[in-house]
Amino acid sequence: MGKQKYLSRVMSLFKESPVVSFNSIKLIVKNKKNVRQYTKQLVRNMIKQGKIKRLTRGFYTSRDEISLLVFCFKPSYLGLQDALSIHNLWEQETIPVIISTRKIRLGIRKIFGANMLIRRIDKEYFFGYDYVKQGDFYLPVSDVEKTFIDMVYFRQPLDKEVINEIKRSIDVKKLNLYLKKYPKKFSKRVLSII
Repeated sequence: MGKQKYLSRVMSLFKESPVVSFNSIKLIVKNKKNVRQYTKQLVRNMIKQGKIKRLTRGFYTSRDEISLLVFCFKPSYLGLQDALSIHNLWEQETIPVIISTRKIRLGIRKIFGANMLIRRIDKEYFFGYDYVKQGDFYLPVSDVEKTFIDMVYFRQPLDKEVINEIKRSIDVKKLNLYLKKYPKKFSKRVLSII
């Protein structure tokens, strides 16, 4: 009886939010004696039944979208080649790229059988993103100007075709405003490319 009561309340949480934390589920089960153990068992059963999936430690989803991982490493946004694709400036297939200020394990991670890349950026350079509708939800994605700066910052190769697409889409005033936060030497390098 108790499990069904909690299960329906937890499932309604997954309908309201694409990503749910373990602690949020624990708050629903808070009246049980061994809250942590009961919550762990409830989550295990839901995963086993295929109702939810584990994104990363302590975060779960009922959706099939790996880009939702961006909400697990806040503050973070989708950037680099992934952002170029979202802004229709890059034709090639790309894996989702999360840029975060958190001290987490960097590099490629496998989520739902697909790869995802995680990069770290200094807190002072964490800005320049908007929420963009992707499917049923809005995801934080770096804007064109910040994406271009990040491509140079992380030393990602850019071919002439992509640079020309960026030049057509970029707001030069916004780019110059963003570059004021970076060292002059770096700003000159960015401006020399366009």
